[in-house]
Formats: sequence, C-alpha cells, structure tokens
Amino acid sequence: MNLHRIRRRLNPPARLAITASLALLSPISPGLIAHAADKKAPPAKPASQYPANDTHPNEHVTVAAEPCDDPRQCPFFRLPYIQHGLLPIRVIFTNDSDHALTLEDARMQFISANDDKIPAATEDEINRRIFTIHSTQPIHIPLDPFPIKRTPVDKKITEDDTDFGFKSTTLNAHASLDGYLFYDIQGLDEPALKHAELYVKMVHTLDGKQELFAFTISFDKWLAARK
Repeated sequence: MNLHRIRRRLNPPARLAITASLALLSPISPGLIAHAADKKAPPAKPASQYPANDTHPNEHVTVAAEPCDDPRQCPFFRLPYIQHGLLPIRVIFTNDSDHALTLEDARMQFISANDDKIPAATEDEINRRIFTIHSTQPIHIPLDPFPIKRTPVDKKITEDDTDFGFKSTTLNAHASLDGYLFYDIQGLDEPALKHAELYVKMVHTLDGKQELFAFTISFDKWLAARK
C-alpha cells in the first residue's frame, strides 16, 4: 500500500499557511543516491528490542522508533533525505494481544524539545523539499483559489515509499508492522533528537470498539544507547 495514502490518515489536516525556506538546493550527487534494487532495509525486530520504545503491558502492545540521522546507516534510500533536513524514522508496532489493531486513524507526531509538533511529511512535501525552490513568505491560500498545477512526485520517492513504508494499516494479533516515516526537522535546534519524542495516538482495535492509550517514545533512550 502506498505510504502517502497512509500518511494522509496518520497526519493532522494540512495548515492553511505554509512557510518554507528560500534555498537553492544543490544538485543531487549520483554518489549519494542509493538504489534499493541493490540494497534492502534490515529486517525489523520486535519493537521491544529497540532502545526507544514504549510498552503497554495491559494492552500487550509495544511501539518503537528507530531514527536514521546518518546516511551511512540507511544507504538503501534512493535519495539523500537526511541531507535535505528530512529525518527518516522507522516506526515498529508489535501486537502481542489476541486482537487485531488498525492504524487507519492513527497520528504519529515528532515532538521536539521545544514542543514543536511535526507530522510525517507527505510525498508532495518531500518532493518539494528536494527538487524545488520555495518562497520565504507564507503562502495564504484564498477561499476560492485558482487551480494550481501540481509537480509530479519523483519516481524515487514513490519507490522508496513502496519498498520501505508501511505496507498496511492493519496490525494482526501476535504480529509486527513497521515502516519508515520522514519528519521535517530543518530549523530545529541541534541535536534535533535531544529531549524529543515520537507521540503515537488513536490506535484502535480493528473492530473500532477500543482506543489504545497514547504511546510516548523518548529519543533520549536512543541517544543513550548509541553512546
């Protein structure tokens, strides 16, 4: 399943004002582009085996987050996302309960140390960051806007989505589900992961009768383990 469609459900509604930086993006070096035809992401482990995780013992569900802030650690991506201020985070769900879960309505937000709430970037947002130049001024969308011609999303982005993103929004009982999401951390204080969290909410049982408590995954655990 294409991740941009999953992201539309995982992310909050788009803002009416969009601010982006004016920066002439340097050409992408062929040496920085990794081809997933040759390289694959390592198999995901159960969420409890990652340093940054949050377990709900009563619900028998664990969620983990594994960032990649060094391109050498995730060379399978086709484009240099990290060099363009987009942080890939692998999110792993492990469901040890007897009930299937759904991420259909889930929200997964990067919460910075300054309490900036950042949703996962859509394919369009990733495409604009890597391949276009933006205005420094906010763009106010009128109530009755003129039709805007959209720039097609680069094929490498959709291919990375297919290969490394969430394949489904359904998490079966006694199973795991994982995928990479990209978060725009450009402009955050360095290091962006220090005192930051991944906040996951609105995970439901597949029958919709129960909403799980929210998960809070501290990236300080990940930083401490890396040291």
